[in-house]
Amino acid sequence: MFFGIFAFVTLNFVEDAKRHIAHFDLDSFFVSVEILNQPSLKGKPVLVGGYERGVVAACSYEARKFGIHSAMPMKKAMQLCPHAIITSASRDQYSKYSRWVTDIIASKVPLFEKASIDEFYIDLSGMDKFFGVSKYAQELRQHIISETGLPISGGLSSARFISKMATNEAKPNGFLEIPHGKEKDFLWPLPVEKINGVGKETEIKLKSLGLYKIEDLARSTPEFLEKHLGKWGESLWRKSQGLGSTEVITDWQQKSMSHENTFDKDYNDVEFLHKELVRLTEKTCYGLREDEKLTGCIAIKIRYKDFETTTRQEVIDYTALDDELIAKAKDIFNKSYQVGRPVRLLGVRFSHFIPFTMQMSLFDNKVEKLQLYKAVDDIKDRFGSKIVTKAVNSGSKEESFNFTQHNKKKLPDDKRKKL
Repeated sequence: MFFGIFAFVTLNFVEDAKRHIAHFDLDSFFVSVEILNQPSLKGKPVLVGGYERGVVAACSYEARKFGIHSAMPMKKAMQLCPHAIITSASRDQYSKYSRWVTDIIASKVPLFEKASIDEFYIDLSGMDKFFGVSKYAQELRQHIISETGLPISGGLSSARFISKMATNEAKPNGFLEIPHGKEKDFLWPLPVEKINGVGKETEIKLKSLGLYKIEDLARSTPEFLEKHLGKWGESLWRKSQGLGSTEVITDWQQKSMSHENTFDKDYNDVEFLHKELVRLTEKTCYGLREDEKLTGCIAIKIRYKDFETTTRQEVIDYTALDDELIAKAKDIFNKSYQVGRPVRLLGVRFSHFIPFTMQMSLFDNKVEKLQLYKAVDDIKDRFGSKIVTKAVNSGSKEESFNFTQHNKKKLPDDKRKKL
């Protein structure tokens, strides 16, 4: 029944009808992948991330019992649980499993949004005319589990934020539906810090005002909350009433960004072509980080002197780091280029985007790399893109940033230190 003929439902006729928004979140995603590849890790305190100066990208529920959480310095985590097992052996599998789940969801629902590598919003509005929405969502969740072996929790409600909160309450590996009209019954008993976006500072501020539960927010007024919290206060009040967005952004998978260059003359000098490839990739990476995206696919376009054009693309682990994307761009170029043939155009294209998530930068030195690239981006924004160039040795994997001598603008001391 569930996996028979599937009809994609247009939503025009349900604009005024009830909305049904599901939220799916892969539980401890990195840890779950590690356990699939190393079953002996099951039931043990597992930490995924970098060693020494690294941080915890994900941790098993067994590790959380010791007070460990994601983004915690690995050194501190090991102090809390000295017998924890640190691993990231299956790092190359994370993108693979994420795409697997994405493909399953894409084949079974009319509209969905990939919010991060392990999180999805699904708009099932209107499907109650053909299926039972709750049953459909739960069967989809079970199908993902049976196909991939990954645990996944889910929530279903009338709004995005409520579904996400329901998912959090359903963890680990559970499902919770909040029926229409029961939003307040679910929300009001919960503490204020359960609302998405309420951090420690906001929590302390709210409790200093005597607001401990979501019901306290609801019985307050928008004016009172706005006075103490600004516009965020009004938003909190609306959420306490069970009012939230139902928008599911579906264009993440269609977008791409690219840069290409048609040369003033044809070149067959591989060293020159590599340098141009670096420049184009770096330029595209800048746009990627500016949009706060990660790319999961890179394509290299080569047009020869006689206008014959070849384009080769490869799926990659999600990233926004120059060095990883430059290395892959060179690899694809080297596999595609017909040595000796003059080239008139070279291009780089990124696609298969997902929103940026710190999870993807928490391994080893990736945090420092990301900070470096962002510092360089900031300098380009302030002083122009030509002030920073890459020093590239085509025979080496190493690269560094150089300031061009022709630009005499003085840089702030803090930016110099970062570089």
